[in-house]
Amino acid sequence: MSTVIEQAVEARLVAAAPRMPTIPATLYYDRQDPFAVRMSFPAPATLEGVEVYWTFARELLTQGVERAVGDGDVRVRPYGFDRTVVEFHAPEGTAIVHIRTGELRGFLQRTTALVPTGQEHRHVDLDHDLAELMRDAC
Repeated sequence: MSTVIEQAVEARLVAAAPRMPTIPATLYYDRQDPFAVRMSFPAPATLEGVEVYWTFARELLTQGVERAVGDGDVRVRPYGFDRTVVEFHAPEGTAIVHIRTGELRGFLQRTTALVPTGQEHRHVDLDHDLAELMRDAC
């Protein structure tokens, strides 16, 4: 069984230039980093012209399809019947995307099948993570 889940989603960029009303985005989940979800955007959709990754809590995405959550760089909230809004706040500005809620729910179900909610701690290698932190500190 794979330890990584990758799912393409279609994101609608709010207030985007007319040439790119929707952009492909990819959601990633890795059992080795069980608390986190990563979302990537391709180079043509970014101000810098390079692929951009945002990493945030799986719990934030799980709660955000039901109610508004987040007060930091990433915020998530339901929008209408079938959309979820994800806001990415950075010094350069804010990107707001709409994603089909069904796509997010499907992705989250797959992550939960891989690592059940509340069982994330069983997949964290604290000794390895601490060794990596200490290696970088020297």
